[in-house]
Amino acid sequence: MIPKHDGWSRRWRAPAAVAAGALPALAFPAPALWWFAYVALVPWMLLLRSAPGGRRVALEGWLGGAGFILAVHHWLLPSLHVFLIPVAALLGVLWIPWALLVRELLGGRPSAGRAACAMVLVPAGWLLSELVRSWQGLGGPWGLLGASQWQVPPALRLASVGGVWLVSLLLVAVNCALVLLVAVPGARVPAVAGLTGCALLTGAVGVWAVRPAESGGLRVAVVQPGPVPDGPDSAERRFAAGERLTRPLAGQRVDLVVWGESSVGEDLSARPDLARRLAALSAEVGAPLLVNVDARRADRPGIYKSAVLVGPDGPTGDRYDKMRLVPFGEYVPARALLGWATSVGRAAGEDRMQGDAPVVMDLPGQREGGAAVRLGPLVCFESAFPDMSRRLTRDGASLLIAQSATSTFQDSWAPAQHASLAALRAAENGRPMVHATLTGVSVVNGPSGGRIGSALPTSARTAEVYEVPLARGSTLYVRFGDWPVTAALAALAFYCGAAGARSLRRPSPPVPEPSSPPARTARG
Repeated sequence: MIPKHDGWSRRWRAPAAVAAGALPALAFPAPALWWFAYVALVPWMLLLRSAPGGRRVALEGWLGGAGFILAVHHWLLPSLHVFLIPVAALLGVLWIPWALLVRELLGGRPSAGRAACAMVLVPAGWLLSELVRSWQGLGGPWGLLGASQWQVPPALRLASVGGVWLVSLLLVAVNCALVLLVAVPGARVPAVAGLTGCALLTGAVGVWAVRPAESGGLRVAVVQPGPVPDGPDSAERRFAAGERLTRPLAGQRVDLVVWGESSVGEDLSARPDLARRLAALSAEVGAPLLVNVDARRADRPGIYKSAVLVGPDGPTGDRYDKMRLVPFGEYVPARALLGWATSVGRAAGEDRMQGDAPVVMDLPGQREGGAAVRLGPLVCFESAFPDMSRRLTRDGASLLIAQSATSTFQDSWAPAQHASLAALRAAENGRPMVHATLTGVSVVNGPSGGRIGSALPTSARTAEVYEVPLARGSTLYVRFGDWPVTAALAALAFYCGAAGARSLRRPSPPVPEPSSPPARTARG
């Protein structure tokens, strides 16, 4: 018999799933409640483990995932408008397998063995959803749970061993253990063992993990001109603002000046006058300029976003064309089908073109331990991709640089969220990272991920000089890459294989023999 309140219960579960899925967003900047990430999944997991059936848990996993995407990316509303809702609905599907795992392993009264399995497989299932949505076409790895720990030194040490993926695994494991402690009294032993294991892993990494050895340093200036009103001459006014802020750096013995994304609005080979102005500025300051050109190229068709190094004699020839473009912001996927998005938001009217390969640039006149200091440039949301900065480090980059412009989202959470990623990339690679923007937030992080100097907020219009320590050696993440992802996928594959084998070994229920028709009698 169905309880009278069952209909009401089913009605509140759906909005509760959306709200529970949105809770982890509070751990990210701007709220930056980093400690909340260790408990933020508990309400959602408690809801999933009590779902009345497989269809219901799939629905609540999907709704919670959509709620998470909406909360973490709500600042995209000015650009995508209502289009953000179907995007969140699409990406929310990625949490359905995780939700099914939660109910299967944590539902009911799990045995100690099943609870121990949950401590491994539930985090692995969450990582699977993060891995799939990290594909550039689905928006990239923005809002990975581990990225919420950008200001926590022990978590940054974990990132140096297994990247942001290892931090995500640990956070979900802690949430899983808390669910067991709260809801399953009989599983307290594996829950406590899991929490103890997480603490021991963090402590062991803090003691034995390879630390980057500092070796020399650079004086790097970050130029942040601030917002420039849109108009036909906005590119020229932005360029002039960068010039005006850069000139006072003369005499300050800087080694490199970094401008933000789209700081130059014309291709320098088509505008030699701009190239001469930049060369004169480099000579005046006594340091090369790393600028970012957002323009139609003169030597090939299409618009590119490019990091270009300019010295006293003009462009050095080192140029990096952005490889991973922002969906809808810089290109429209399947434009023939989704081109209508340009009429309801700020989607790209013309697709930007992709670069071919990463580039590591030699910094003229600077050496570290007898070798040239080399720059590893990234553009905008490429700083969210762990594999890109790792590739640059393996190719010899001494300093990672991300040039960004979040002007469209100036008064939202986006600038602070973007800036926080520099700490993760620095810690993963054991290399300092400069995150230079047009309008803030600009930051510099040292080889261990800690912040150097003060951040430049969105209200700042200035040029700031930072003493940036360089580092030698290699972190375990640079050496071994995304091994936590491989381990998580292996655990899930083993579980699925074992479950499939059990279902094959399970005897089929006996088929009842057909009953004989009743005998007919003379009276029948």
